[in-house]
Amino acid sequence: MTRHFLSVRDFSAEETLDTFALASEMKRAPARFAEALKGKALAMLFEKPSLRTRVSFDVGIQQLGGFSLYISPNEVSLGKRESIADVAKNLERMVQGIMIRTFGHAIVTEMAAHSHVPVVNGLTDTHHPCQGMADFLTIQEVKGKLEGVRVAYVGDGNNVAHSLIEAAARVGAHIAIGCPEGYDPNAGIVAWGRENGAASVTVTHDPAAAVAGADVVYADVWASMGQESEAAARKAIFVPFQVNDELFGKAKPDAIFMHCLPAHRGEEVTASVIDSARSVVFQQAENRLHVQKAILKKLMS
Repeated sequence: MTRHFLSVRDFSAEETLDTFALASEMKRAPARFAEALKGKALAMLFEKPSLRTRVSFDVGIQQLGGFSLYISPNEVSLGKRESIADVAKNLERMVQGIMIRTFGHAIVTEMAAHSHVPVVNGLTDTHHPCQGMADFLTIQEVKGKLEGVRVAYVGDGNNVAHSLIEAAARVGAHIAIGCPEGYDPNAGIVAWGRENGAASVTVTHDPAAAVAGADVVYADVWASMGQESEAAARKAIFVPFQVNDELFGKAKPDAIFMHCLPAHRGEEVTASVIDSARSVVFQQAENRLHVQKAILKKLMS
């Protein structure tokens, strides 16, 4: 049966930890895996542009001995120029894996339903699973553990927040989401996290309460791709949720700062925080490469 990776919950707790172990080994000794996916092709469908997703998947599949094919929105126009099912059925006869970065999550679920080769979610409006996996690999590297770690996410209850909740559940971490009223994460995902292993999942509209005693403080942009028309209105609402020195100071003295990037200094985070010695944002970005290589190997071998 073909395995896909559409959200963090597609891997069990054991598989999640195994993926981190494999990613860490790949990071330490990349040459050992230089032929792990020799000659295999990864189709990369981009409905949304990206720096880190494009580079990390492209470089990653090549470091495993395979190669990638970049497919732009103009070439496919999913569901418009050609049906999602037809795209899947064409690609599965020519490639050994599909990565898709798009808008609605239903697009990736439909792609997976019609594909006999693995489909990996590079981002949708509901989930950003590869980011969540890279984030918790980074936490493991810095903190030396995952179970019981306290993560505070401050901002919009968006796709990144959803994947962090699911990853926290898989590794037994605490997670607190501090967001303005009306911008809560999906209630079903919060309930799933509470029922499936998270040490705790808290949603609060008080950013200070979310950050208090945290090991990790995490921020994201206030308006995601596709929400540009809301940017001005969101900025007025989210100002109290800026991660600045005062808010960051409510976390533990050895807390680290994380951000999935791109970041807008002076909006969701100040330069004094994101550019400080306690920021690990570029370590996070690098770990996208390693964790995605591990995911590709697990699915495409």
